[in-house]
This record gives sequence, C-alpha cells and structure tokens, in this order.
Amino acid sequence: MKMFLLVTAAVIVALATGGALLVFREGQVPKSDIASLEGDADRGAYVARLAGCIACHTNEAGGGELLAGGPPLKTPFGTFYGPNITPDPIAGLGNWSVNDFARALRHGTSPEGKPYYPAFPYTFYSRLTDQDVADLWATFKTVPDASEPTKPQQLKFPFDQRWALRGWQNLFFESEPYTNNPAQNELWNRGKYIVTGPAHCGACHTPRNLLGASDIEQALHGAGDLPGDERSPPITPADLLEKGWTERNLAFGLRFGTKPNGDVLGGSMGEVIRDGTSWLTDEDLQAISHYLLNNNDTE
Repeated sequence: MKMFLLVTAAVIVALATGGALLVFREGQVPKSDIASLEGDADRGAYVARLAGCIACHTNEAGGGELLAGGPPLKTPFGTFYGPNITPDPIAGLGNWSVNDFARALRHGTSPEGKPYYPAFPYTFYSRLTDQDVADLWATFKTVPDASEPTKPQQLKFPFDQRWALRGWQNLFFESEPYTNNPAQNELWNRGKYIVTGPAHCGACHTPRNLLGASDIEQALHGAGDLPGDERSPPITPADLLEKGWTERNLAFGLRFGTKPNGDVLGGSMGEVIRDGTSWLTDEDLQAISHYLLNNNDTE
C-alpha cells in the first residue's frame, strides 16, 4: 500500500508540476515596506514563542544552540530539519535583509528565489502582520551567532526535487494577509489570527493530500502521519465540546498541559505547550480558546 501511494504521489507530482510550470511566473513577489518599521526585539521574542520558532529551530534534546538548527521532523515524504536561523553570516541569516526575511515567511521563497518546502509553515506565516515580522527580525538579530551548518533534508524521490515546489506553490499556495471579520468581536479575531497565522494549528490538526497540501474543507478536523505515528485530534467546536472543553479549561490546558479530566496532554502537543503556549499571555490564551470554541467555519 505504501509503495502504491508513493508511486501515485510521484505521478501526481510530475503531472501537477508540468502543468503548473506553464503558468508560474518566477520572481513576482511584491516588495515589502517592512524595512521602514522599527522592530521590538522583546515583543519579537514573544512572537517567536507564538509561532513555534524555538521548537522547530532548536535541537534541545541534542544539545544544540538556540535557533541553530532543529531536531528531525519525520513525515511521509522524508525527514526535514529546521535550518540555522541565527545571525551567523555563513550558516544562518546574517546576510539577509528584513525584506528577505519577510519574503521567506510570506511567500515561501529564499533570497535566491528558490521555493521552500511547506514543512516550513509559510502557508500560515503569510498572514503575519508587518509589525510581527519586523519584531521577529529584530529578535533574531539579537540571538548569539552559531556556525552549525543546517542539516540537508532527507527526502524520498520525487519529493527531493526542489524545483517541483514551484508547481506545488502555484497549485496550493497563495500568500494572503490576515483580515479581521467585521461581524466578529476583537477577541474572536485575535484568536483566529493566532490559530490560522503564527501558531499554525492547522499544520498538525488538518489532514493533507498526497502532495502535502492542507485539505481546507477539513480544517482542524484532525490528521494522521505525525511524528512517532501520532494522530492529532479534531479541534472543531463540536469535537472540543464533546470532550468536555470550555473556553476556561482550554486556556488553562494550553498553559499547564492538562485535559478536562485532569490527564496530561503529551506527545507533540506537550512540546507545543512547553515551548509555545505556556509562554503566552492570558489574553491570547483566552482569544485562542474563544475562537476554537466559536468557529463555525470548521463545522
């Protein structure tokens, strides 16, 4: 069955790429005015926690330096490694500009114009506000340099053909900034911004197709194929309510890692809480909980 899926995926990649390349227009990434903003490094450190940067780019278990390269992320397509994003001029981002940084986050494209694999969740980071991007950049410039080179991605054929990502992006990705829903209150909109933007909850809680693109119609309905053969649970309002979650105990659980019955949230979610949500303000935890329990879009 696995071989069949791999062969099927390879055929789909070839066909999709061949068709998409005909209409892909390289290099048409809008210019950014972020360079005119003053970044706040302290606030950027908070955004880094909100966006999961620490967990993906720091191999804590392996004794790695802060943001000098992440632990292995095993997927059906192969193993990915979060790159070194310290200010080191050779191994890290030392030669980047803030506009290069914004282009990577919002358009999934390197300073050289190469597309990134969607294991880097730019499909969610494209919703980051200008100020969040500027603040993140200000923070990363304060991190100590680390010369540890990024480990090469270990991917199966045909997914190791990076040029094919141009077709993937053309088919499955469009950079769109987040806009508030005027019919909803401020708390709901802040929650949606966090969940669908920096926190990229759908990266784990939304199923993907054979090419790794999120199934938008099944957003937050849970997914398999997570590291360690985990399966993420659905986090739609109906599913959360059925399992006893309320806005109050969900906010509490995201800070302290407990379920409504007192059990512990472990596995990958435990890491998300340890490195991310446990650091958030009460207001943001309340916003996340409010949105997740009142989001009719996922029903």
